[in-house]
Amino acid sequence: MKTITFAIPCYNSAPYMDKCVESLLACGGDIEILIVNDGSTDATGAKAHEWQEAHPDIIRVIDQQNRGHGGAVNHGLEEARGLYFKVVDSDDWLDARAMEDVMAYLRRQLERRKPTDLVIGNYVYEKVFEGKRTVMGYRNVFPENREFTWDEIGRFRSSQYLLMHSVVYRTELLREVGLKLPEHCFYVDNIFVYVPLPHVRSIYYLDANMYHYLIGREDQSVNEKTMLSRIDQQLRITKVMIDAVNLLDIPQPKLAKYMENYLSMMMCICSVFLRMGHTAENEAKRDEIWFYLRKRSPQMYKIIRGNVLNLGVNLPGEAGRRLGLGGYRLAQRVFRFN
Repeated sequence: MKTITFAIPCYNSAPYMDKCVESLLACGGDIEILIVNDGSTDATGAKAHEWQEAHPDIIRVIDQQNRGHGGAVNHGLEEARGLYFKVVDSDDWLDARAMEDVMAYLRRQLERRKPTDLVIGNYVYEKVFEGKRTVMGYRNVFPENREFTWDEIGRFRSSQYLLMHSVVYRTELLREVGLKLPEHCFYVDNIFVYVPLPHVRSIYYLDANMYHYLIGREDQSVNEKTMLSRIDQQLRITKVMIDAVNLLDIPQPKLAKYMENYLSMMMCICSVFLRMGHTAENEAKRDEIWFYLRKRSPQMYKIIRGNVLNLGVNLPGEAGRRLGLGGYRLAQRVFRFN
């Protein structure tokens, strides 16, 4: 068995995918790299097959019709042969030094009857066009150098969330959960780091800057203009999250609180971007997503609506709209998320 499967969703990634692949190859010969060519129309497919020919024992290419990021992750998970599974976007890369420690721990799990379910590392926002970087770590939240459970975690700060960049899941856990991401839709990474969490029984954290997340390209899904144009996809993903997990059923209070804050963040993003549009249609969509949550669970609705993230953004009238947008701009400067 391979220690880990790295899945790289690729769509027209030819200009930058080499750096990503090279960073994964540095992890050793006991890994599997799945390059999922998601219907690319440039040289991505040809370049992927060149990589496969150069490293046939490590790299496999999956050519598929375009199914979007979620479809690429789904296909990668179906084909994965590693004990662990990690998604690495084609314009990102892994840190060689940090991965030495991560891989050493993952290799030890091959010998255990019950390997750790979730391994977590830090990630780095690389704003390459501004020459700035921001490290997102978790040393205030998680114990270090030992396996632990949700009952032992500390408190997340408002800027701290588990993102796809920071997680390495045990492959079979994702399969047992039946994880399937929506296809032809952006922002599916939110489902990936939310829905499986109640099924995680053991966790290990390494205070290592594992993942480098390139941010700042104009065509990225987290670009503000792009998010505005894709608000319907953000709403779709949020509804999937609402339906997938009933927060009231989570027995671990600390995990339930974290997931409450995550869902509150998603609802806040929906509300803020709909208010940016400043149209009657967008206001109707904002009312509808909150009605959707209330219909799913009046108790969950009350909790999420009363979360500090949503107290200001949903105040009525122009004053409420301006207050919500002002809070978003402040968070944008502090957390540097797009």
